[in-house]
Amino acid sequence: QVRLVESGGGLVQAGGSLRLSCAASGRTFSSYAMGWFRQAPGKEREFVAAITWSGDTTSYADSVKGRFTISRDNAKNTVYLQMNSLKPEDTAVYYCAAAALTLARKSTSYDFWGQGTQVTVSS
Repeated sequence: QVRLVESGGGLVQAGGSLRLSCAASGRTFSSYAMGWFRQAPGKEREFVAAITWSGDTTSYADSVKGRFTISRDNAKNTVYLQMNSLKPEDTAVYYCAAAALTLARKSTSYDFWGQGTQVTVSS
């Protein structure tokens, strides 16, 4: 079992930045690929970014590429999502997730999920 707790969400103006953190506890964090997803009201949950267990490979949704950066610190059991140049359409609940197998873009590939943190971008 892996427990994930997100933090760092909040209200920010368009063009601003936020850094989300996801702290993991339980089984060996460093053996899991990690991902960030988001869900806006009335919309399906969508992939945002993912990173391999070693941190050497990342993947991004086209909508955030060049603006968001995913990283991890296995010594701290934490994965981060640095979000720059935020837009109102980035408003959503952001979830981190852990995948036992490999880096993935599909939510069904992830085994454990956090409770989510709200990000609101005002125009």
